Amino acid sequence: MSGVSDDSADDDPTDAFVQGTDDDDPRITFYGGRGMSAFPIAFFIVWAVAQTALWRISDTGGLIVGILIGLIVGMFFVRGNWKSYANTIFEGMTQPVAVTAIVAWIWAGMFAEVLQDGGFVDGLVWFADIAGIGATLFPAITFVLAALFTTGIGTGYGAAIAFVTLFFPAGILLGANPVLLFGAILSGAIFGDNLAPVSDTTIVSAVTQDSDIGGVVASRFKYVIIAALIAFVGYVVAGQFMSGLEIAGDAQEILVAQSEPIGLIHLVSMGIVIGAAVAGRHIVEAISWGIVSAIAFSLVLGLMSVGDIVTFNAPQDAPVAEPLEFLPFLTIVDNPDAVGVGGSLINGAAGFFELAILVLLIIAAAQIMIRGGAFQAILDWSIENLATNVRNAELTMVGSAALINAVITINTAAEVAIGPYISKIGERFNLNGYRRANILDGQTAALGYIFPWSGGVLAGYTAMQDLPDAYDWFDTGMLVTPIDVVPFVFQGWLLVAVFVVAAITGFGREYVTDRETEEVARI
Repeated sequence: MSGVSDDSADDDPTDAFVQGTDDDDPRITFYGGRGMSAFPIAFFIVWAVAQTALWRISDTGGLIVGILIGLIVGMFFVRGNWKSYANTIFEGMTQPVAVTAIVAWIWAGMFAEVLQDGGFVDGLVWFADIAGIGATLFPAITFVLAALFTTGIGTGYGAAIAFVTLFFPAGILLGANPVLLFGAILSGAIFGDNLAPVSDTTIVSAVTQDSDIGGVVASRFKYVIIAALIAFVGYVVAGQFMSGLEIAGDAQEILVAQSEPIGLIHLVSMGIVIGAAVAGRHIVEAISWGIVSAIAFSLVLGLMSVGDIVTFNAPQDAPVAEPLEFLPFLTIVDNPDAVGVGGSLINGAAGFFELAILVLLIIAAAQIMIRGGAFQAILDWSIENLATNVRNAELTMVGSAALINAVITINTAAEVAIGPYISKIGERFNLNGYRRANILDGQTAALGYIFPWSGGVLAGYTAMQDLPDAYDWFDTGMLVTPIDVVPFVFQGWLLVAVFVVAAITGFGREYVTDRETEEVARI
């Protein structure tokens, strides 16, 4: 999901998401047994499917209402005092893994907005036009670039936001199919999130399986590249048959003709982010350097003004507004509705506030499922009844990781929650820590960008909803609802398929006796 810094060297990521499985009895008891603790999250999933798939309403506010109702109704099934249930909601909402995702979204949103307002999309359109990268190849090229970018910075969520904000409108303008393009962006995010050494999911998968990060990354490349090569071919082929949208009149030709190469200066800003992340800087620091450099380039080259970055719209009766009106970031407005703060930075951050609330509530519901025992009951049953031999054990590991990712929408949180069970199953059959870590991370990286209610999809879609306000030619009919993109996240589906085939055939399987993992590297 996101990069970390060396400052976390003494921390164990598994402490970040409380398991609640060491006690003999669940901390919260429910009428109807442990399974009822899954009611809030199950209700939300049904709500999300109905809203997004059946009624095709991709509204984050509606999803927030769904999880709130699930949490409230679930409380009525609690035996005894409701205080423990309420405290668990707070416990879940304060998990560091959820906050990490939110911080990555906000910083990435500000960075993408500054690049967008600084003309980066114009530069992309200009380059694609002169290079002959048309509608057919644009999704495949976007997949590759998103994969490289995510591998460099380690945050798939941040990459999804940046590429939806920047590459999505450029691709639509060039005639690429929007659903295929969104799927390519998510696929690229999966590739990097799964492979990047600085990704949270990479680190957690290694630590929970007592493996070193370098060995894990090296051993998983064969799985990732198989899926990526097939996915690339899939986007090239699909691009031949899936047409784009018609833009009214000759607007497309005019906009392409007006595109300017100077916006490509922001490739340097993206390079600075990647370089800082690869150098081991915290992702917040890396993106902050990207924001600073993008602002500097935009101001020096006249791509943006100070008021475009941040502006204060004050009413006429403000005490000291008129004397200070000469400031480039202060404007006096007549319309009371126009009073407020605007600009790239606030617009980029504000777009993810609703999503942040939704994710915190979902993590709270997942924590109730853990504390109430449903989580442990499911996994214990699978260990005792399904993991009967090494092949079935690996299939159980794939399936259980997939199931938990359907419930816990933040992939790092899901990985921390399921990690000890993956370790338990694997150790029973002497599977090497690298193999266990790869199975674990393959599912969490993939499915965290496939389910319509998952964090990666919602992050990208939230960024997409701001595009109609950013471009006159972009209308709401060009938006891709999360349910529509599910079949086209090729890298995700293929990565899951690779591990299913690997479990059945034994491809890449290693035992403890085959190779010992190095001492766990906690970075």
